[in-house]
Amino acid sequence: MEKVLHLTGDSFQKEVKDFEGVALVDFWAPWCGPCQMVGPTIEELAGEFDDVKICKVNVDEEGLLAQQYGIMSIPAVYIFKNGEVKQTIIGAQAKATYREAIQKEV
Repeated sequence: MEKVLHLTGDSFQKEVKDFEGVALVDFWAPWCGPCQMVGPTIEELAGEFDDVKICKVNVDEEGLLAQQYGIMSIPAVYIFKNGEVKQTIIGAQAKATYREAIQKEV
């Protein structure tokens, strides 16, 4: 199984909204510098949490999804639990910030 799921509007419902458990979703874009900095951190977290879904959504390709979640600036990392948004972290942050956010919901 691939550690980081790259979601589309079609797969988002199944992988995040219908998922019983914790999912981290990184809303990002290839042209975004801070997003590029956060990318490797997100990959590392995927290796640390076996029971948490780690996902990425390219806002350029999935504009409707970004609009649905009111994404105004990226990177925007959302922590979902049982399909509901529990936390939102905007901008590039330290790995510990994301780890703590996940641990709070697990």
